This record gives sequence, C-alpha cells and structure tokens, in this order.
Amino acid sequence: MIKLNIRTSARTELLDITSAIQRAVDDSGIQSGVATVFIPHTTAAVTINENADPSVKRDMLYEINKVIPFEDHYHHLEGNSAAHIKSSLFGCSQTIIIEDGRLQLGTWQGVYFCEFDGPRQRQVWVQILGE
Repeated sequence: MIKLNIRTSARTELLDITSAIQRAVDDSGIQSGVATVFIPHTTAAVTINENADPSVKRDMLYEINKVIPFEDHYHHLEGNSAAHIKSSLFGCSQTIIIEDGRLQLGTWQGVYFCEFDGPRQRQVWVQILGE
C-alpha cells in the first residue's frame, strides 16, 4: 500500500490527484490490474469527474455547499457535521482499472481528493493489485 500525503488549503476543495495515483502505478510496475484509492478520513472523500474545465470543480463545490450548508442546526459537537454528510455522499473509495500500466479513465476524467473540513494534512491510500 502507498500512502500519499495531501495538504489542503481551504475548508472545501477538490484536488486533482490523478498524476499522483498514476505515479504510484508506475512505481508498482503493475501493467494490468486495479488501483483502489481509499480516503481514511470521515470528513474527506474521493471522486472521479471531469478534469478539463476547472469550472466543474467550482460548480460541484458550490452546489454541495448549498445543499448541505455548514450551519444547519446540527447536533455534532465538533461543528463539522456538514463535512461528515458530504464525505458519506461522495464516498471514501474508488477502484480504477489499470491496463498497459495506465489508469483507465475516460478522456475527460480525473481523480479528485475532496476536502470538506480543511485546511488539513490528509492521506490518500492506494492499493495496487495486478493480475
């Protein structure tokens, strides 16, 4: 397993981690298999979405913050219930096919670390399994 360290700089943000995951695949030498990307945090997540137009990230964050506001009479004492809800909705893992040593993503797809309670120091765990 590879542990990637991520430093976020905002309360909510989407960080493109595609190249870091591809480097992990390159370093593994695996040519065919799967990469599982796991986020070991309850207020962060991982998703796959468009990485060509930066306005997609902005629109996603705008809408998720509108649907799940930071302040909404939550009961959780830490004050970060919205982050926990967002994390559960996005999910803590993604599985990506590897073929010919490359992540098999669509033309416009990228892998994003989703910060919902930052800024923080975070980790992304990557497990690469070959055939």
